[in-house]
Amino acid sequence: MLKSCTYCGGIHKRGQRCASKPVATKQTTYIDRFRWSRAWKNKRAHIADRDKHLCQVCLRNLYNTQMQYNFTDLEVHHVEPIANAWDKRLEDDNLISLCRYHHELAEKGTIPAEELKNIILESTPQVFGEKS
Repeated sequence: MLKSCTYCGGIHKRGQRCASKPVATKQTTYIDRFRWSRAWKNKRAHIADRDKHLCQVCLRNLYNTQMQYNFTDLEVHHVEPIANAWDKRLEDDNLISLCRYHHELAEKGTIPAEELKNIILESTPQVFGEKS
């Protein structure tokens, strides 16, 4: 059976590899492996529970919030990136729930890391007997 090729525009037998097709070169990194790990999946669920499955920036009506109680497209953001702070990758005080829009702003640096850390501190329940 023949099929048309999207890479060269010619016609090939099904299953035949076209010489014009680019070869995938992405190497799996230690960060990719971490993002697929059970430890990260469990921590991500824990942070979403801690933040009540709401975007913490939207909840405070900051940075062009469209919906205050936003629970759609939530992602867990590392305030200090994994590549820069590997030892903080699973620490609660480095993780925050954000919607996709605010996560992109945080990644670009539009939302300062210090502001995100302050939000984490005010949303984290204080342990009894802990001095502030």
